Amino acid sequence: MLETDNSWLTLLTQNTAPLHFDRHYSAGTHWGRPLVDSTFTLALVTGQSVTDVSQHVMANLGWDRVRLPNPVFEGDTIYSQSEVLGARESKSHPETGIITVRTIGYNQTGVIVITFERTLMVYRRGHGPTFAAVEPVWDERSRKAAGLGE
Repeated sequence: MLETDNSWLTLLTQNTAPLHFDRHYSAGTHWGRPLVDSTFTLALVTGQSVTDVSQHVMANLGWDRVRLPNPVFEGDTIYSQSEVLGARESKSHPETGIITVRTIGYNQTGVIVITFERTLMVYRRGHGPTFAAVEPVWDERSRKAAGLGE
């Protein structure tokens, strides 16, 4: 997590707490340095879980039991892992299922910095949109057909 990442997200979300971007102010706190905005930590760790958990999501239904047991500081590297707690068929959308996962995020020394449970609706195998394959255009005839000139 870089200083720039923390500053940009803090500004983007209009979080005016100087603890996240004012080095002079944060030097006088218990931590002695800026803390990473906790909503950045939540977004980052959620994003890290997409490949394993929700690549084929139809809808994110919510987060529960979000806990921040330890701070994240600029310069930390954050890792995560998720565990499926439950899965069931959706009553309203038969092409989907509802899963609940517990995700933990931890820093480079293994200290847990965030835990949460997330419930989401995912497409069942064989349902939902597919990823389109796009091939490169190498020959001039294809370029002309695509309107790319001569």
